[in-house]
Amino acid sequence: QVQLVESGGGLVQAGGSLRLSCAASESIFSRNMMAWYRQAPGKQRELVARISPGGSTNYADSVKGRFTVSREIGENTMYLQMNSLKPEDTAVYYCNKFYNVIAWGKGTQVTVSS
Repeated sequence: QVQLVESGGGLVQAGGSLRLSCAASESIFSRNMMAWYRQAPGKQRELVARISPGGSTNYADSVKGRFTVSREIGENTMYLQMNSLKPEDTAVYYCNKFYNVIAWGKGTQVTVSS
């Protein structure tokens, strides 16, 4: 079973930046569309960004122009560069496959203060 570990979250002021990482225990990024999701308190988990095996990316309208998803296939790692953070970006961030999700990791908390 592939394991996913998210890291890089923290507390940042509005306008600041964070870079999240998603490490996989096996090589899955070259064969699967991968995605970043987030879940804010009291809300459903939502899709933030996705990246195809070929490197094509898509973003939720709420983060478009501010977030960038990338991955290092050889390192089994995916990243989410988050710039111009807003308080509404506060959530626990998770990575997973876009299709046929596997076991969720613990996520990484991002808190943006106003």
